[in-house]
Amino acid sequence: MGKYFEITKIYMKTQLVWRADVLFNMIFTIAKVLFAFLLWGMVFNHKELVGGFTFHGMLSYYIVSSFLSQLEMSEGVSNEIHDRIRNGTFSKYMVIPVGIEGYFMAMELGIVLFYIAFDFIAAAVWIFVFRIHFVFAASGWVVACAVLMTMLGMIFMVQLNFFLGLLTLKYQGIGTFLMIKNHLVALITGSIIPLTLFPEIIVNIMRLLPFYYVTYLPAMLLTGKCKADAIAGLIAITLWCLIMQAVIMKVQNKYFRKYDGVGI
Repeated sequence: MGKYFEITKIYMKTQLVWRADVLFNMIFTIAKVLFAFLLWGMVFNHKELVGGFTFHGMLSYYIVSSFLSQLEMSEGVSNEIHDRIRNGTFSKYMVIPVGIEGYFMAMELGIVLFYIAFDFIAAAVWIFVFRIHFVFAASGWVVACAVLMTMLGMIFMVQLNFFLGLLTLKYQGIGTFLMIKNHLVALITGSIIPLTLFPEIIVNIMRLLPFYYVTYLPAMLLTGKCKADAIAGLIAITLWCLIMQAVIMKVQNKYFRKYDGVGI
């Protein structure tokens, strides 16, 4: 574990080099909430409830979902693996004395721990500036379920991006896979529109996919909604993590033996 902890610390320090990224990450979070404030201000004109949300409840949802979606920064994993395999330097990860997947998990943890404080600041600024009556879950066990679900969701996303990167061992490019994944994530995580506004049959279909449990359900739980889905959601995302891990192991066992990259 000590080796992975060192990797996490290194990537936390590395983020200090890219100070502009920190600034733009906060701007994107603020811009998303500003968009929600302007849009839902018009929608809620002369209305008390929309989709079961009050105006302040809807803004609370957007603040939480924006915070959670900004923490999910594992897309670079697939791009890094793809580029390394294509240019023959993926061997670097095969010779270091840590597991390859564990390396990227530790890398993602370091990045997330660095940005989490800035995302908190961005969220707090909006609550103060717009005087939002922030709606938050009153139940401790619901909050605990939401936090655990968020952590498992982030693990799943690292696994998914790791798997998509490994597909470069079979396919020349993975751009199509990444495009499909990005569109599904944008829609089903509820970061654009809360899924509660969709027809029930559509929401039920989305529940079958792991992305439902990455941002949307944790955000709903943290704002005091969907409490009955907390345990089922934890079980679902745990199963998806186990399934994805089995798929990764199968791909590694099949293609690592055939990898003929050169250089480190």
